[in-house]
Amino acid sequence: MSGQQGNWRNTILAGLANYIDAGSIVAGSVALAYWKAIYGLSDSFIGLIGAFSANAISAGIGAVIGGWLCDRYGRKKIYQYDMLFYAFGMLFLIFASAPWMLITGFLLVGLAVGADIPASWSLIAEQAPDTRRGAHSGVAQVLWYLGPVVVLVAAYFLKPYGIDGIRWLFVHLAVLALALTFLRSRMQESQRWEASRDARGTKGIAWGELFSARYIQSMFYLIAMYGLWNLWAGYNGFFTPYLIKQNNLPQWAETVVPAGYFGIGIVSILLVFMTLSDRMNQRTLFGISAAMHVAGMALLAIFGFTLPVVIVHIVIMGVAGGFGAQSFFQLWSAELFPTAIRSTAQGLTFAIVRIGLGIWSLAVPALASNSMTTLAWILTGFLVASGLIGYVWAPRNEGKSLEEIAHAQAS
Repeated sequence: MSGQQGNWRNTILAGLANYIDAGSIVAGSVALAYWKAIYGLSDSFIGLIGAFSANAISAGIGAVIGGWLCDRYGRKKIYQYDMLFYAFGMLFLIFASAPWMLITGFLLVGLAVGADIPASWSLIAEQAPDTRRGAHSGVAQVLWYLGPVVVLVAAYFLKPYGIDGIRWLFVHLAVLALALTFLRSRMQESQRWEASRDARGTKGIAWGELFSARYIQSMFYLIAMYGLWNLWAGYNGFFTPYLIKQNNLPQWAETVVPAGYFGIGIVSILLVFMTLSDRMNQRTLFGISAAMHVAGMALLAIFGFTLPVVIVHIVIMGVAGGFGAQSFFQLWSAELFPTAIRSTAQGLTFAIVRIGLGIWSLAVPALASNSMTTLAWILTGFLVASGLIGYVWAPRNEGKSLEEIAHAQAS
């Protein structure tokens, strides 16, 4: 296998963590209405599931632990074994017979997903060609969007079988995690990490460097830009099918409409982000996406949660999402930190974002029940703030090597 083919293969194997992450979030969102009916769950308990799911707090905790382990012991040690832990957590969701099993399952799944994210994102950036780093990052984002498409399309056909049919969504994720464990066993360690390890010898994480002014500034920027956007994304990914059902929209819309969002997002990533992010002004690209996000969410706030408005909203947000905050967060969070602390910094920023989302998720069901319009305006405000922060302080690293970026920051 040529080096270029090997790079793409490694990118796909590492990026499948995104498929499993997003797939578990959306599978949970599809099952949410069933679990509410079966167990008589309150809005507060539903918020608790959202808060501790792979979408939020548990993933954040896993990212902190996994990020530190990645920089200390290597990327391969994490992504080779954490999928076994993921599959174990999935068993609680597959065989759930009581509310406590839902919390336990999502907690374990989230820890595994969170640990995998800094490992896979660091590996993708470190092995990608300098002039194709955005394209390789885009592959992971395609897989993130593909997970929900597969889950939602499958859910559409499984809905007649009730919760027993929905359990198969979790089964397929568990099987994939086991297969991924085997496939990843043949991957090579990051050469950049090995060089960094050899240079620092037996020293551990350079905590002083991690919390130096230049890297603290980068972390604050990423947390603000991505964190505010992710408050909308968390609502969209985990609560949309639930809200469609609660607002008495047609039953088919519970799966088809969210799947449409993610399907459109895949096309946008392929045609816009993967094509342009390595050679176009990234600040301009991000700004266009941010403006579209604000317009799409404001549309829902102004005209209400009706089917025609939701469909137009989903189309706009799907196009914008493909080359927006999440794609750039993955890329920039790898570029803005040197190899020795890259995964630790990614894990820490990702953790703060996901834990913030977890706290926000506790309030979403009650806010939506009280006033969907109020919730929509709050989310619009989050997107305005994220867009302004992201655009004003966006880095310009297209075409540069990771070493060039690190040298420029250190000087």
